[in-house]
Amino acid sequence: MLENTDVRTLREVVVRFSGDSGDGMQLAGNIFSNVSAGEGNQISTFPDYPAEIRAPQGSLSGVSGFQVHVGVGVHTPGDEADVLVAMNPAALKTNLQYLKKGGVIICDSDTFRPADLKKALYTTDDPIAELGIDPKQVLLVPMTTLLKETLKDSGMDAKSIMKCKNMLALGIVCWLFERDLDAVLRKLQAKFAKKPAVYEANAKVLQAGWDFGHNTHSSLSTYRIETEATRPGIYTDVNGNTATAWGLILASEKSGRPLFLGSYPITPATDILHELAKRKDLGVKACQMEDEIAGICSAIGASYAGHLAVTSTSGPGLALKSEALGLAVIAELPLVVIDVQRGGPSTGLPTKTEQTDLFQALYGRNGESPLCVLAAASPTDCFTMAFEAARIAIEHMTPVILLTDAFIANGSSAWRIPEPGDFPEIRPNYLPQEKLEAGWRPYQRDEESLVRYWALPGTEGAQHRVGGLEKDFNTSVISTDGPNHEKMVKTRREKIARISSCIPPLSVQGNPASDTILVGWGGTYGHLLTAAAELQNHGTSVALAHFRYINPLPGNALDLLRRYDNIIVAELNTGMFADYLQSKLPGKNIRRINKIEGQPFLVHEIVDGVEEILNGNR
Repeated sequence: MLENTDVRTLREVVVRFSGDSGDGMQLAGNIFSNVSAGEGNQISTFPDYPAEIRAPQGSLSGVSGFQVHVGVGVHTPGDEADVLVAMNPAALKTNLQYLKKGGVIICDSDTFRPADLKKALYTTDDPIAELGIDPKQVLLVPMTTLLKETLKDSGMDAKSIMKCKNMLALGIVCWLFERDLDAVLRKLQAKFAKKPAVYEANAKVLQAGWDFGHNTHSSLSTYRIETEATRPGIYTDVNGNTATAWGLILASEKSGRPLFLGSYPITPATDILHELAKRKDLGVKACQMEDEIAGICSAIGASYAGHLAVTSTSGPGLALKSEALGLAVIAELPLVVIDVQRGGPSTGLPTKTEQTDLFQALYGRNGESPLCVLAAASPTDCFTMAFEAARIAIEHMTPVILLTDAFIANGSSAWRIPEPGDFPEIRPNYLPQEKLEAGWRPYQRDEESLVRYWALPGTEGAQHRVGGLEKDFNTSVISTDGPNHEKMVKTRREKIARISSCIPPLSVQGNPASDTILVGWGGTYGHLLTAAAELQNHGTSVALAHFRYINPLPGNALDLLRRYDNIIVAELNTGMFADYLQSKLPGKNIRRINKIEGQPFLVHEIVDGVEEILNGNR
């Protein structure tokens, strides 16, 4: 057991919940995160799902984890956990690697039975000693015994009782970090609003966990986590998929165009479909189609009919949508494609994260098929970038691919609900009446932006067709003329290039005067930001540039990067964005830090990589 100390105040803390897929670790972690956000903490979470569906209980392959980083200045889920909750020996064995030296372990001692140890491939009857853990680090809790005793008069069957064990662990963690149980109970009431008996059981078990922790106060420290002043407003925690759905809803409101989602379920993007399917009250039409191709084709039809049209998928689905994406490019219809990246190729690592769809998004279509590519930087940034994707698609009459990834899609951060004026109106390029009266043709364009006009079905006198065959630049009728085709290809390309004047310039964080710049894109932002700060603390001066607009790049991006002697790109692939930038900066030697393990970066991996490169050791 641990030595008795006073209550300690911490700037930040990392907690990792781990157990079987059916142990409710995601729920316990989500509630702890949400309550912490409500108390003024910054949070960053990382749900780590197994790829197997309901692997054998107690097996190493079936362990599910949820890591949350809580405190001040939080931008990542943390490299290592201060506290590890392990609901069984398998969870202890697989997650011990994520615990920092001297960290606290909370275990269910009732699961240390011979059968449980055998399933987790232990060779002795003492897992603590076998794993080389200092017993002083470990709080052994007879969770199963305590759970059964707490609910012995509930009338619940044994299986239902065991489903409450996660709340026992949550109660202990809430005691350890002085979380408000009333806030937890409100979350449970909302979740089990239609099942009052289940709520009462979970509430009782939660209190029992808190009481157990309180009764060990003579041997275990408690911690108070610092908060900082924040902008006044309503805060909640939100994951990336939910934020994406909400950003699309706001874009629908700001554009005046009804939202349509045509989609097919695929991990890890399915929750976008689930969330939008709930929003009939806001005029959302969400259709689960029979396959990926039907999903995007239904969205293209909805776009032609005047909707803000969206389809959501992951890498394998984006591959299937590529032909229809080409149709949207040549028809010049607004369309948003959400690609929540996961490990590949093929079905690859369905529950793990990567940034390996970048080239597919940029180039994965036949012919010259330019479109806009964006990338969200964090769970909350998914809201902003979903809005941006819709704005660009509608105002520039083009498909837009928004890249998120499994890490930020499933992870969550504290988010301030925006005010009505925080986001601009979206202005569709509707067909003006004067153009119609002057003899409009479907591929006539605004001279400055090269954007063609959007004629909504039902507009009197605006009957028209668009499609996959090339059209004449002047008459908009089908054309196979070679010079005309070249002109149309270059016009579509230039239309996308001109979007750079309608997006924010690239900004630099850290030390802009440094001769070294660390570069990233998409969901690695929090790790790179933290790494840049740590490098500064180590005496290594670096700037940081993080890209959310990939094609076109911000107008100042290339000139900005040319100022630096050392350009180091860190990404979760073999170097796709580095290659992309290298093609645009032929005189520069772009260095790389890459990871392709299905896991996000650890901050120290980036710090070590930069220092090795600058010291000539990499």
